[in-house]
Amino acid sequence: MKKILTIMEEELKQAFSDCGYEEKYAKAVLSNRPDLCEYQCNGAMAAAKAYKKKPIEIASEVAEKLSGSRLFSMKEAVMPGFINLKVSEEFAAAYLNQMAGEEKLGLDPTDHPETIMVDYGGANVAKPLHVGHLRSAVIGESIKRMGRFLGHNMIGDVHLGDWGLQMGLIIEELRERKPDLVYFDESYTGEYPEEAPFTISELEEIYPAASGKSKVDEAFKERAQNATFRLQNGYAPYRAIWKHIMAVSLADLKKNYSNLNVEFDLWKGESDAQPYIPALIDGLVEKGLAYESQGALVVDIAEEGDSKELPPCIVRKSDGAALYATSDLATIIEREQDFHPDRYIYIADKRQDLHFTQVFRVAKKAGIVKPDMPMSFLGFGTMNGKDGKPFKTRDGGVMRLEHLIANINEQVFNRIMENRTVSEEEARNTAKIVGLAALKYGDLSNQAAKDYVFDIDRFISFEGNTGPYILYTIVRIKSILNKFAENGGTAEAGKILPAASDSEKGLALMLLKFNDVMETSFADLAPHKICQYIYELSNEFNRFYHDTKILSEENPDRQASYISLIMLAKDVLTAAIGVLGIEAPERM
Repeated sequence: MKKILTIMEEELKQAFSDCGYEEKYAKAVLSNRPDLCEYQCNGAMAAAKAYKKKPIEIASEVAEKLSGSRLFSMKEAVMPGFINLKVSEEFAAAYLNQMAGEEKLGLDPTDHPETIMVDYGGANVAKPLHVGHLRSAVIGESIKRMGRFLGHNMIGDVHLGDWGLQMGLIIEELRERKPDLVYFDESYTGEYPEEAPFTISELEEIYPAASGKSKVDEAFKERAQNATFRLQNGYAPYRAIWKHIMAVSLADLKKNYSNLNVEFDLWKGESDAQPYIPALIDGLVEKGLAYESQGALVVDIAEEGDSKELPPCIVRKSDGAALYATSDLATIIEREQDFHPDRYIYIADKRQDLHFTQVFRVAKKAGIVKPDMPMSFLGFGTMNGKDGKPFKTRDGGVMRLEHLIANINEQVFNRIMENRTVSEEEARNTAKIVGLAALKYGDLSNQAAKDYVFDIDRFISFEGNTGPYILYTIVRIKSILNKFAENGGTAEAGKILPAASDSEKGLALMLLKFNDVMETSFADLAPHKICQYIYELSNEFNRFYHDTKILSEENPDRQASYISLIMLAKDVLTAAIGVLGIEAPERM
């Protein structure tokens, strides 16, 4: 289905053209004065200068040409030259009926489906997920789902940190704690055990202990660096330990990401990129792009037109070690080989902006990707506590993500039990769904690049712009539909009629925007725009609900229309939260 704005602009273009004006002036926008009109066209203001006429003259001519339009119930030229527009109730009803009959509620799949690689998550192996991992996970997941909803082939890759010094630190700490393990017996020639010599709980304690020790014990740090070197050069016992670390850690990571309703198509990491690094380095040198600077190998990335000086990208340190940029470039080589993406999207902390600028430019200069390859970096801000500082636990530590989720679920559970109408078991299950919605919506409703304050009391509120409020609206609609069905009603044949009240018209107008919001949100990589839309839609539904006696309506056709209208509202809200990675319970 065509977007409502597209249909409007087609009619406006015809009107401008019929009046002898260029079509480029025929642009419709949402009104900034909703008390006066629903949409407006300001093209006459710009056309006046080109055609040396008063804006109001041009606006009046165009409005007159629109007089026979079935789309608009109002097309009014007002000073100094605006065209105020209102959508006719008949047109809106016809459009909504068509939406209700479409699989994706009138959203046509893209004409140009792309394979898009989405790099998000970025968890480190052997470390538990903490609140700092939240934003990348939920923003990336929503971007991936938005693209899929539009018909693109979205490939989500967690891109694990699994090959750095932390592995050597774990190995050395394990050696000190369990020196009798066969991995540390130089004379051992047998098969290595299939079962890991540690649990996830032990592993999560081992790494911070080793990390702390390396900061004060230089000898230990050197041994860890040597262990890392041996691991990366294929030393069999350390490879066996590494496989154990990966198996135990991945199982835990998958469990915790699943609790966030976040799923990855690929569980690749820095280790997967390593085989591609030697050829990458050789290629950069052979092409004359890489040169030595103070012992390191670097590539210039500066381009004409840069507003500030950009440092070169270091691809090999003076000690021969590769860096994150090298690994990311090698990963792109692997992705080009395996998936041939049409586009790349990276989601990470906005402080990594320079890093990704360097990686993207080197990838294009080196011919790893085409010069015109779209490569986007969506940098997110910090999740802060009420003190304005990065969110911490009460004792000042970094909060584990599973503890944050458990805390929110418990508080939501207590809220539900205050007005107990369900069993404790159902309340627990509902609290998990609502708690996750509170957490994800609380994050996604903010523009990604901006810092925001994590306010758990506000996030779990059932009022205002919150996840629970959105879910409560959906559940309210479900309740009405269930009562309607219990009373013998069926909505299958119900036709949406032209709106008979302001609140019904307001709900209809908001539903008309669905297609445009979904397309624009993905184009701008802006999940917060979907959040804003479903909040406004929820408000319009609740206004309609309070103004309208749906179940006691005596006119059967009008009642069937109400039922079909709110069913469509439910379906739109459900589709939109699904794109955000949120689900709605049956009851609250």
